[in-house]
Amino acid sequence: MKKRLSLMLVTIMAFGSILAACGGGEEAAAPADNGTEATAPADNAGETGETGTEPAEGGESAIGLTEAEDMSMNPAPALARTDSAILGTVAPQGVFNPLFQQTAYDVAIDDTIFSSMIKIKADGTYENDLAEEIEISEDNKTYTFHLRDAKYSDGTPVTANDYLFTMKMYMDSSYDGQSDPLSWNVVGAKEYNAGTAKEISGIKVIDDKTVSVTVSDYDAMTQINLGAVAPMSEAYYGAGYKQGDLSSVKQLNNKPMGSGPYKLTKYTAGQEVDLQANENYYGDKAKIPNLIYKVTTDTTNMAMLQSGETDLDNVTVNEDNVEELKSMGFLDVNVLKNNGYGYVAMNNKNPLFSDKAVRQALTFGLNRAEVVEAAYGPYAEVINIPQSDVSWAYTADGIEAYDYDPEKAKSMLDEAGWTVGADGIREKDGKKFEINFSATADNPVVDALIPIMTENYEALGIKLVTETLDFNAIMEKKDKGDYDMFFAAWGLTPDPDTTVYITDGAQNNSGYSNPAVDELYAKGKKELDLEKRKAIYAEAYQTINEDAPEILMYQRTNMLAINGRLDGWDVTPYKEYQHSLNQVEIAQ
Repeated sequence: MKKRLSLMLVTIMAFGSILAACGGGEEAAAPADNGTEATAPADNAGETGETGTEPAEGGESAIGLTEAEDMSMNPAPALARTDSAILGTVAPQGVFNPLFQQTAYDVAIDDTIFSSMIKIKADGTYENDLAEEIEISEDNKTYTFHLRDAKYSDGTPVTANDYLFTMKMYMDSSYDGQSDPLSWNVVGAKEYNAGTAKEISGIKVIDDKTVSVTVSDYDAMTQINLGAVAPMSEAYYGAGYKQGDLSSVKQLNNKPMGSGPYKLTKYTAGQEVDLQANENYYGDKAKIPNLIYKVTTDTTNMAMLQSGETDLDNVTVNEDNVEELKSMGFLDVNVLKNNGYGYVAMNNKNPLFSDKAVRQALTFGLNRAEVVEAAYGPYAEVINIPQSDVSWAYTADGIEAYDYDPEKAKSMLDEAGWTVGADGIREKDGKKFEINFSATADNPVVDALIPIMTENYEALGIKLVTETLDFNAIMEKKDKGDYDMFFAAWGLTPDPDTTVYITDGAQNNSGYSNPAVDELYAKGKKELDLEKRKAIYAEAYQTINEDAPEILMYQRTNMLAINGRLDGWDVTPYKEYQHSLNQVEIAQ
């Protein structure tokens, strides 16, 4: 009998513990922040369904799993693969390193190559992984990790020294990844970062399999941040490392070595990533010897599934795609709410967007509901806070809906000093209101968004100019601050803690800054009582909603199509498909 995809929808209602170690919080793949960035559709898990709103009209029947009904329709190319599976993906950046990954597509691959001290469970809580046991002192300030016997893919043992080495890389002054490791409050980390100490005094290697970490202060994320670290081989990654210079480590980003169930054998940028089962993996050995991540797009992924060229892909959810995938007969079609949201980034450091009233006007002046309907039909809904509507932290109280109101938008722009010129384009202080939008090609959301936004903003007296780039090029522009607007999506984790809206936060793409929000997020992270945390984050969301640093677009459902010949998945809204790849097998 086929093992069904699990659709456990368990709401995280408390900061619990797993083996006295960890509780509902951050995804292990992204240790310090709230998630990873992606184009739409984002390769991220969904959220729980216990406490949220009902699906949009027409979407109810599609939520859940529809199993393949006629495996006789399975195409010959798929049947011929007896020792491999091909997984469709948006092109990774090639950053196969947990320290520096920033897109969901790299994370999906990294999750198969590297193992952390803890790992995500189906309900969004955690359990021990590389750590056989985790001891926490009574004052919650010392965490002692006892490593199980494990080896890297080259056969060398995973040691406590490797954990220390990995923490040194996180705390290094040249670290520029998306995590915020100094906020973990590890004793001695700031001194190591400043170069005034050669060691991190709060990390003690007790023996080869035991390491303790002491923090100066703890919060709701401490257990997760420390446990989600994936130890990296010092012998492999540390050969050229010198304190203050991680360049030699980054040179190995496309040549990773970890202790996960698979190892990388070949990477061809923009085409595919080849993985092979790691014979030295300490856990259940992968049942499929070879995995190939093949680059697909929204214009090719359905055809490649149908022809048997791929076995799995995330496909944009809309009524036509749902019906077409089901009609193929040999695909398991899994539809569930996504734990994330799509948004249009505005560069808050650009004078065009520095005025809150202007950002609000741009939100009022865009018919977001029309965009969402065009892209997803009943499978998405407009959102107004950066949180999934079934998260325990979600709130609708005191939230402005920003319903489409072009007349209000015009009035707000007038009051902000942007007046319509003779050519119909608004101007202020001699500068025209012209927005450059960096757009990804073959993206259904962008395809729906651009014509509507162009028309809506033209009616406001704003000129929209678009440039088409691939997603990785847009991320590079974002990193340099060289953009006006772009579209992307965030994948969230069970805990609402994030640096996306923190001043100079590691994941802050918009340049947004509000000391009140900084204070609220710091307060929310420190508070351990769930109800008190909920009230704190509600206030933060209300402030962000008023400030409108980005144009929040939608919360949608995910659709994962999988060839029915692959059995053994354990996919839930919090546990993404890559976390069960080692237990999946090819049905005979």
